[in-house]
Amino acid sequence: MTYFLEGHVNEYIARCRNLRFFLGALCLDSSLLILGGITIMSNYHFTLKSRNAKTGAIPTTVTSADTCPDACPLKVKGCYAKGGPLAMHWRAVTEGQRGSTLDALCDDIMALPEGTLWRHNVAGDLPGHGDTIDKGAMLALISANEGKRGFTYTHKPAFGANGDLLRFANAKGFTVNLSANTLAHADQLAALNIGPVVVVQDAIEGTRADTTTPEGRKVATCPATYRDDVTCASCGLCAVRDRKVIVGFPAHGAAKRAAATIAKG
Repeated sequence: MTYFLEGHVNEYIARCRNLRFFLGALCLDSSLLILGGITIMSNYHFTLKSRNAKTGAIPTTVTSADTCPDACPLKVKGCYAKGGPLAMHWRAVTEGQRGSTLDALCDDIMALPEGTLWRHNVAGDLPGHGDTIDKGAMLALISANEGKRGFTYTHKPAFGANGDLLRFANAKGFTVNLSANTLAHADQLAALNIGPVVVVQDAIEGTRADTTTPEGRKVATCPATYRDDVTCASCGLCAVRDRKVIVGFPAHGAAKRAAATIAKG
């Protein structure tokens, strides 16, 4: 099994936080191995106070679409972020018309007051092109979040080096929810014991659809999806890294029919 040794990781983060080029790093049996240079081409947009009705007035980010993994079936059709005003904003970030670099984003995150709840990636995924998580960039985000309550979601495969990074992020307080496509997939991700799990639900948008997975795990529909008086800011459930309940999100957005089809399996 691969482990991140905290002494090596903290030293590594200190070296690379303010660089535009981050090196992939992996700690194997107490040895820090540099796997090669990776140029970070992704773009990041930071909003200090979101006007999104679902998130509430918390800091949020959007990351360019190159970070979205091929492993995500919603990438082709079904992604809520590809419709409406969010789609236009996301496209501008992806094309470099808005946003900035990862090191600028980390500066914004570090400047947040202690204990601030913030959501990474209203659109986009963890740093790294496609299915791979960029190790150096991820470690920089984890470090920037120290003392804050950052949370996010990922469709990147949770195995190998990716899995090690996801486990480390959750252990260090940067909550990364593993995104499942079906209830059976949610069971598979939960069994990895890497982090909390969320799942797309084949349910009517705006209704509560609590259920259980095939292996009996509880699924609670996100209350912000069916109650007007609840937001991410007032709920915070997705930021609880050691929760057992799986959070469900009914298929929504312009492509909700396609997402619902995926959720059915």
